[in-house]
Amino acid sequence: MSDFIFAPADQPSLPIAGAADRFPVRRIFCVGRNYAAHAAEMGNEVDRDAPFYFTKSAYALLQSGQDMPYPQATHDLHHEIELVVAIGPSVGLTNPPADEVAIFGYAVGLDMTRRDLQAAAKDGRKPWDTGKDFENAAIIGAITPAEGALLDAAHIRLDVNGDLRQTAPLSDMIHSVKAIIAHLSTLYHLRSGDLIMTGTPAGVAAVVRGDKLVGIVDGLEPVTTTIV
Repeated sequence: MSDFIFAPADQPSLPIAGAADRFPVRRIFCVGRNYAAHAAEMGNEVDRDAPFYFTKSAYALLQSGQDMPYPQATHDLHHEIELVVAIGPSVGLTNPPADEVAIFGYAVGLDMTRRDLQAAAKDGRKPWDTGKDFENAAIIGAITPAEGALLDAAHIRLDVNGDLRQTAPLSDMIHSVKAIIAHLSTLYHLRSGDLIMTGTPAGVAAVVRGDKLVGIVDGLEPVTTTIV
């Protein structure tokens, strides 16, 4: 066994609702502009032919219930509430049929965004990494196993300090969960532990220190954090 010059970082993981085991997180893929109303509020058009993606490091993960320190290098931190899909064991298919996608479960997540840095990157035709992938930028709740999740008629919502900020039926997603996974697997070999954040509805806005965020998808464990 090889020695390391310093101790490796702990494996990022999430709790599983109703279980003592934890879900090890490998990668975090994010779908952009998957709700038409959100794309419109950001001044963008939607691509109905295929989804597009950006990524967050697994080490950007913050578990629900923990405080989020206000990040450095920004004055415009935004919330984006999202349904999260957790890919299950023994997955390695390339371009799987939509009815053969192996989904372990679902969770509620917050794609926190340094909007000013993202806007500057867009203006310069540069990648979004600094606006999207930073410490604590993926806040995710406990994963509900797929067999216990009834999402066909579910809604997603986010409250900030008790006031409603974002809400929509999941059916408003331009690209469904199965369509996203079928397309994403043509670009990457999806593996156990991968997460997919499926996009956010309209109503994104800034948060400041002291704000308490509570995100809900019907039938799933909520995601909560306070900005400090």
